[in-house]
Amino acid sequence: MKFTKMQGLGNDYVYVNCLEEQLENPSEMAKFVSDRHFGIGSDGLILIRPSDAADFEMEMYNADGSRGEMCGNGIRCVAKYVYDYGLTDKTSISVETLGGIKYLELTVEDGMVSLVRVDMGRPKLEAAEVPILCEAVTEECVVDEDSVLGGGYAEDIVKIGDCRKVINEPIVVDGMEYRITGVSMGNPHAVVFLEDVEGLEIEKIGPKFENHERFPKRINTEFVRVIDRETIEMRVWERGSGETLACGTGACAAAVASILNGLAERKVTVKLRGGDLLVEWEEETGKVYMTGPAVTVFEGELYV
Repeated sequence: MKFTKMQGLGNDYVYVNCLEEQLENPSEMAKFVSDRHFGIGSDGLILIRPSDAADFEMEMYNADGSRGEMCGNGIRCVAKYVYDYGLTDKTSISVETLGGIKYLELTVEDGMVSLVRVDMGRPKLEAAEVPILCEAVTEECVVDEDSVLGGGYAEDIVKIGDCRKVINEPIVVDGMEYRITGVSMGNPHAVVFLEDVEGLEIEKIGPKFENHERFPKRINTEFVRVIDRETIEMRVWERGSGETLACGTGACAAAVASILNGLAERKVTVKLRGGDLLVEWEEETGKVYMTGPAVTVFEGELYV
């Protein structure tokens, strides 16, 4: 199997061109290649496939073999791969994901992609769409007629998690109270604002959030410190991968949550351990745009 190792701000994946390669059991392969001692070493596996709905399809697997809906850093590298390897000559492309079709603008320097701007679409904020389960029956949990249930009351919906929006809502994790803001960027995120993220024992608290009973599909958790109204700092615990150096969808979720809580402007620099991403949430269209680099690390061939 031929592969390419790529990274976006240190969020690294193994890429396979499935327009040419056939790969059986990608879930097991993802676990193998992700192992940093016995495999290639990565945060997961991304397959580039043909698509009937877009220019290409991105099929993404986390390090634990679970299928992921979307990956912001990963999709930028998909754009670099298809252009740099001559699968397209377009600098505006579309990529199908489980989180929907995404539209990307490529910046090309010396014949190779250096920067990618991704139209991440509109964030989903309804609890049922994240999804996040309601913790208690409250008046705010009454659903509208046009909601996913078509009407009803909280006692009917607590089990499936439609309590409208979860913004700065308390949650008890491992005996401590935090406040979360729920955002879906095609995959689920819970954003937590803290005064200190550097000193956070993320390897202890991250799994507690990920597997909390209020998150039926598990959760990606962003721990965020607001530096100023145009800059935030973030560490992330990714569902199925653990702490990563960067998370594109997480950076978008963190920016959206900062704006929802009145802490930031519409254009935010998100500082991650692997570098910076620029995230803009357009007021007029409601769309989120993420801009950042994509880098090819090395190529190889794996005998399987």
